[in-house]
Amino acid sequence: MSIMIACQQVQQYYGAEQVLSSVTLEIHSGRKIGLIGLNGAGKTTLFRMLSGLERPYQGSLHIQKGARIGYLAQVPEYTGDTTILDVLRGSFRELLDLQQHMEQLTVQMGDSSLSAPQLERVLKQYGEALDRFEQEGGYEMSARIDAVSNGLGISPERHQERFHALSGGEKTKVCLAALLLTRPEILLLDEPTNHLDMDAVVWLEQFITGSSATVVIISHDRYFLDKVVQEIIELEDGEATSYPMNYSAYREEKQRRLVRQFEDYQDQQKEIKRIQESIKRLIEWGNRSNPPSPAFHRRAASMQKALDRMQKVKRPVMDRAQMELDLRQRERSGERVLVLDQVWKAYGDRILLQEASALLRYGENAAIIGGNGAGKTTLLRMILGQEEPDAGSLTLGSRTDVGYLAQEAAPPDRGETVLEWFKLEARMEEGQARGQLAKFLFYGPDVFKKVSGLSGGEWSRLRLAILMHQRPNLLILDEPTNHLDISSREALEEALEEFPGTILTVSHDRYFINRIAGQIWSLEDGELKVTLGNYEDYKK
Repeated sequence: MSIMIACQQVQQYYGAEQVLSSVTLEIHSGRKIGLIGLNGAGKTTLFRMLSGLERPYQGSLHIQKGARIGYLAQVPEYTGDTTILDVLRGSFRELLDLQQHMEQLTVQMGDSSLSAPQLERVLKQYGEALDRFEQEGGYEMSARIDAVSNGLGISPERHQERFHALSGGEKTKVCLAALLLTRPEILLLDEPTNHLDMDAVVWLEQFITGSSATVVIISHDRYFLDKVVQEIIELEDGEATSYPMNYSAYREEKQRRLVRQFEDYQDQQKEIKRIQESIKRLIEWGNRSNPPSPAFHRRAASMQKALDRMQKVKRPVMDRAQMELDLRQRERSGERVLVLDQVWKAYGDRILLQEASALLRYGENAAIIGGNGAGKTTLLRMILGQEEPDAGSLTLGSRTDVGYLAQEAAPPDRGETVLEWFKLEARMEEGQARGQLAKFLFYGPDVFKKVSGLSGGEWSRLRLAILMHQRPNLLILDEPTNHLDISSREALEEALEEFPGTILTVSHDRYFINRIAGQIWSLEDGELKVTLGNYEDYKK
């Protein structure tokens, strides 16, 4: 198995800040790799170097010569008339050029003025072009476009829509489809499951697993990583550590390695202390001997050199700082928290809900799943009273106090700092506010960041801080794990498991659903089905 990517002691800086200090790794052809690490660990920086957009400050980076690399760094701009189909067909630019060349040759072959040698030369060119067109899958272009776009949830009916009119998530999805159609030999995917519904994620899992390409994936979707990757590479403290296994096995192995490393560190520290004490004694003996004996000092110097050459075991960080989310309720609600009775909802001819009925009792946790546009967020908005059902009723039980975490991609731009925004929302004085914000990883100067400049993960943590302060007894969460790194997702899951109240969440995160949900509300073709158990139970 050949080496596709090799990094040796790679370093990278942003300004004065060192992002990568000593990254050494090898990635072999055909391997499926999960690249993980906390926000800011340098994952996207490494991707930019692998794609050729940046060069390492120091160290060496080698990629197999001539390998085609596919990386969706940012959504490109297209002219106003460009359709979705134009973007997808753009993946076959060489084949389309070849097809156009064949059409020109066909016209020439019909020219009666050509001499026999000229016609023979044109026929030969056409035959060579046809062979190449067939070998490179020219007759499969439409079928491949349909297969990939349907798999990612882009129906043929939408192919003539203007690309510029799509939402940011839809543009990303179309560009991902176009990238997959190019069949690169090295595929770099940065959070590919964002903006995909569950059916599309399952299709992408199958596509990646069946692909012969070398695939490196940045993802916080743990279920997805378990399904597709053969190896985890973790970026931590500027270095890369490889684990030849999927995500769940990596978690267990990392814990074992940390324990072993800590034991080795403690043993070495004891040995270092013993050697240092021996050196100190030898120097004292040399100084006290009469006449002075240089042999003691030579022996001490020799031991000191050996100590200096000793490769020191790095003290492992056993407990890294993570979000401290402690969800409590001010008071408990009545037994029947939410009742849906024969609910109908439609937009024009499109029926989102028909005769939907469900009951959520105190202390129960339910996850709403369904494809993009199935009506999940609309259902939440009706429960919150932001929209009215066309027929039927949605009733909240007695003493129900709702805490809502909306799916908000971007923070507001009102010029406020994190501290100012939190003090206002939580009605809290500065000292107490700074203490609370520290629990959500906003330390020191972080509290003076502009809210409008926060990353998606930072904005999610800030809104969770407010939710914790509100102390509701019914949590309504719309895609709560979006933008959170794995550490923050796990902190959220632990807090929700301990929460005594009731939870209703919309989520595509199957790992999260498996851990949190006691029932699944699935929305499909206007029908709401309730299944007891988590996502695995629902699949069965």
